[in-house]
Amino acid sequence: MARIFITGSADGLGRATAESLLDDGHHVIVHARSVSRLSALQDLLDRGAEGVTGDLSDINQTRDLADQVNRIDPVDAVIHNAGILHGQNIFQVNVVAPYLLTALINRPRRLIYLSSGMHRGGHTRLDGVDQGTHKVTYSDSKLHVTALAAAVARLWPGVLSNAVDPGWVPTKMGGPGAPDDLRLGHLTQEWLATSDDPEALTSGGYWFHRQRHKAHQAVHDERFQNELLDHLARVTGERLS
Repeated sequence: MARIFITGSADGLGRATAESLLDDGHHVIVHARSVSRLSALQDLLDRGAEGVTGDLSDINQTRDLADQVNRIDPVDAVIHNAGILHGQNIFQVNVVAPYLLTALINRPRRLIYLSSGMHRGGHTRLDGVDQGTHKVTYSDSKLHVTALAAAVARLWPGVLSNAVDPGWVPTKMGGPGAPDDLRLGHLTQEWLATSDDPEALTSGGYWFHRQRHKAHQAVHDERFQNELLDHLARVTGERLS
């Protein structure tokens, strides 16, 4: 059975993913942004899940979160599920945090990054992000994290790195009127994290409901990937080895 760390597991797709993986007998590490939020996962902790905490909008807490995960037995897969739709911390939570966790967590065999079909409306601009002169949208952040997944696949050939569009599902973020199937929204992540299916053992893909789809053309642009990685290395002080 695999050991899998899932960011943003207190509710929504992250919690549904954790529940399903526990049902299948896997070892799961769940994450909440605070100890009080972790209490929402008590039923999963009672079933054997391990819990870690850290606010992904805070770079120091994100570093500490990586340390907490590394103090547990090595993980086989990380599902970068956490994300926010609005607010000034979109870039930090949706892009910087998964990058920093990727750089600091002992390298697993598989990495899955949550994207969105909205990434196709994103822009590649990075100048002014740190100074607040360029406001990063949700679509921008999902383009960035999808490119991060592709860059990791290119730079780390021994790691299976993929991005997943879970669809517009009825979670707190998606809203109750979202038209897509909540169950299908987390099956692809689980499949990529655990399956020995030959398709699941590929890297660099952008997936929707276990089917490869074409991503924004910038995702596989090595120049943009390198610009993004350089920017994230400056922001965090950590460079992917």
